[in-house]
Amino acid sequence: MFSIIGILLVFAAVLAGFLMEKGPILVLMQPSELIIIGGAAVGTMLAANPMHVIKKIIAGLTGVLGGSKYSEARYVESLKMMFQLFNKARKDGLVGIEMDIEEPEKSAVFSKYPKFLKDHHARDFVCDTMRMAVTGGASPFDVDQMMELDMDVHHAGASLPVAALSTVADSLPGLGIVAAVLGVVVTMSALGGPPEQIGHKVAAALVGTFLGILLCYGVVGPLSSNMAKLVEDEHAFYHVIRVVMLSFLKGMSPTLAVEVGRRAVPEHVRPSFKEVEQACRQRDEAGATEAAGSPAPATA
Repeated sequence: MFSIIGILLVFAAVLAGFLMEKGPILVLMQPSELIIIGGAAVGTMLAANPMHVIKKIIAGLTGVLGGSKYSEARYVESLKMMFQLFNKARKDGLVGIEMDIEEPEKSAVFSKYPKFLKDHHARDFVCDTMRMAVTGGASPFDVDQMMELDMDVHHAGASLPVAALSTVADSLPGLGIVAAVLGVVVTMSALGGPPEQIGHKVAAALVGTFLGILLCYGVVGPLSSNMAKLVEDEHAFYHVIRVVMLSFLKGMSPTLAVEVGRRAVPEHVRPSFKEVEQACRQRDEAGATEAAGSPAPATA
């Protein structure tokens, strides 16, 4: 929402300043220049990126318009889910959560968190990591290395559309110059005609440069920057989940592991200790979830 407001504010400020200088607004209406710049920008993006990156760019732009999904409520919900999973593992042993991680859609713990189940990468990140702990043979250090590798690969893939969109933004001023040069060519072919006609063609050529720069620094560039921040928000979320799982596998109680994870949450969305504590101790259909102080078993 704020991205839309920001883009509208950019156009409003530019047009308002132009009108204050008594500029004729119709001169800026140059569909041919916009087709040249926009079409060439889309073409360069298609030529430079495989289809899976193109799909991620579209999904990323949709995410920018919707805002970050990693809010304070999302963190509270995720920490509560991890607490319930670890509490079950403390009571029944790690083998007690084997069915939960093998079939998360049927899990009594995970089924209460549809956002988690819908996020396939987060679901696999948790389940695959805990699967290694359940099968045994992997030390907490080895599991942490696997989680770090998974996060690095995912972060690299999530950064590809950001880099691609930034490249498109950088190309827009140059494409604006291309449109302007074509406008000059048209103007040169009209020399000898009425001065009004020549002036109109020169203005149209200059509008090409104007649009290229405006779209670069006022639209595509900011959207790319916003996408990069959303990627960092996602990476921060996985870091929190990683810290919680690693703390539990090292022998911390569910309560302490969740608290370590809470302190890893970025400050602007970090819930308070009381909020997390109250959420973890709420009674649900399965009964009361209680805090535990004994260490988790290291192997199945």
